Amino acid sequence: MRALGFQVVEAGTSDAVADRIAGIPAGERVAVVDRRFRGHRHALRLALTDPRFDAAAVTGALTVRPAARPALLRALGAPSAGGPAGSAPRPAGQPGGTVPAPGATGTAPRTETAGAVAVEAQAGAVSLPAPRRGDAPDVLPDALATRLEAQGETVHRPELGVLVAEVPADGAAAEAATVAIAAVDEESVRLRSAVKSRDGFFTTHCISPYSRYIARWCARRGLTPNQVTTASLLVALIAASCAATGTRGGFVAAGVLLIASFVLDCTDGQLARYSLQYSTLGAWLDATFDRAKEYAYYAGLALGAARGGDDVWALALGAMVLQTCRHVVDFAFNEANHDATANTSPTAALSDKLDSVGWTVWARRMIVLPIGERWALIAVLTAVSTPRITLVVLLVGCALAACYTTAGRVLRSLTRRATRTDRAARALADLADSGPLALVLAAALRPLARRLPGFAAPAAALVGAGAVTATAALAPAGSWYPVLAAVLYVVTSGLAVALPLKGALDWLVPPLLRAGEYGTALALAAVLGVNGALPAAFCLVAAVAYHHYDTVYRIRGGAGAPPRAVVLAAGGHEGRTLVVAAAAAVAAHHTGFTATLAVLAGAIALLVVSESIRFWVTSGTAAAVHDESGEPA
Repeated sequence: MRALGFQVVEAGTSDAVADRIAGIPAGERVAVVDRRFRGHRHALRLALTDPRFDAAAVTGALTVRPAARPALLRALGAPSAGGPAGSAPRPAGQPGGTVPAPGATGTAPRTETAGAVAVEAQAGAVSLPAPRRGDAPDVLPDALATRLEAQGETVHRPELGVLVAEVPADGAAAEAATVAIAAVDEESVRLRSAVKSRDGFFTTHCISPYSRYIARWCARRGLTPNQVTTASLLVALIAASCAATGTRGGFVAAGVLLIASFVLDCTDGQLARYSLQYSTLGAWLDATFDRAKEYAYYAGLALGAARGGDDVWALALGAMVLQTCRHVVDFAFNEANHDATANTSPTAALSDKLDSVGWTVWARRMIVLPIGERWALIAVLTAVSTPRITLVVLLVGCALAACYTTAGRVLRSLTRRATRTDRAARALADLADSGPLALVLAAALRPLARRLPGFAAPAAALVGAGAVTATAALAPAGSWYPVLAAVLYVVTSGLAVALPLKGALDWLVPPLLRAGEYGTALALAAVLGVNGALPAAFCLVAAVAYHHYDTVYRIRGGAGAPPRAVVLAAGGHEGRTLVVAAAAAVAAHHTGFTATLAVLAGAIALLVVSESIRFWVTSGTAAAVHDESGEPA
């Protein structure tokens, strides 16, 4: 226990345990461990030092974070809820003080703001009420875990696999446990568990076999996952800078550095799992930096091509638009079905059947072009070809992957008669990012929407997005037709969100709206051909995409969408589209359009990024889930 960073104190009865816990400052993690416990250190590490869970247990050991301390004291029959509320832990090494709970290296998990104290309970000398069925009457931590669950407290029980965690009843059992412990290579298990169980082919077979050892090296030197994440970002930005030189040597260096950045990107998650250093901020940094790295690299390719006399900004912006819309398809579908109740669709059953055939698993994971395959493709093509070829191949590959995944999700939705919840509808409404104009029209059009068929919402979004994007692409420079199409887009956007998004295909509304907004900016900037318009449009879409990704990560973290005031101040997707269309008509033949896009991009970036950083730095919500798993449709 001390090796895991706990200060150990002993208690012989349940009353003594309660007294010990009551005297510990309220901000500290507490563990109760039977002194007869036999097992691997990593089994205890998984149970007692993982910062994601308020309560966790294995046989013979229980831990609670401050939020679950009152429930633990109730289970012990104590009247109080711990030390003085808000009291700060005393410095480590002082009486009653704490020692930070470490991973393998002695560094504290990132979400732990205080240390931890372990109370070692003496077996057989504990006075407890009559045990319920399943309780172990002479193992206090097990009985307490059962009683916590009876109170409605969720107790996490980590999957140990071959690791040992038990409380031997006698000497023979203790000897057998010792033999079982010696038979398992604990470090090998720990290294294997640092790697995600399901990932893309390239990541699984070309990166993870050695990146796990880099993660261990980082852990033993006290590096944190956030530091590795930041290093990955810096390497990717250097790669983008090399690509921006426009030289063959620069392109080769860019490809090599992009792969190095991806190795570090895998390492940070493996380091977090290896040393149990999880945090909300770390999850946000990992997901956000992935997008920043990839899109900055697209910009680097465009700048490098420009040095050679080739303008590929439209391709770079198109790649960012397509990739962002692909992500929104995944996000919206997953949120719509997060807690849906229905029988599994035949399409899902077919997908599961295909997964039972070995080679199809990897083939289907590669088809969706997850981040590992995508970055490998970009890196190799950058080194051996030109930015134009790289971006064209990337666009074709991502388009095919988007068609495959979207078709699979549509088929699942049509063949599954799911009942979607208010939570799912709220999440889809937040992902829609409706502004003041759409919300006002939604209220006005609600009676009409009630009389329309169930597919009206995605149909309205498709009509509006298709009309405004096609008009922007086909109308001559300076035409007011895109403005009229943008007005239609405002109306259809209001109709699309007039009712709760609970229909079978309503998850298509957010990605269609993203395609309408981003596609309009791309088309108008390309058609006008004004100097600097496409780079300015790239910056605008990047700023808005950050806002949309941030919304996803907050929803996944359980915090809900950004504040309504921020969403309204950003204008909503329909308001921004209308402004861009009007600017293209008014300032079609001079740099006023470029300036408008640049100012709009700067204002939105300042608004959403500043509020987002404030939120994530101070947030205490659950860690966000990474946005690319490599899972097929």
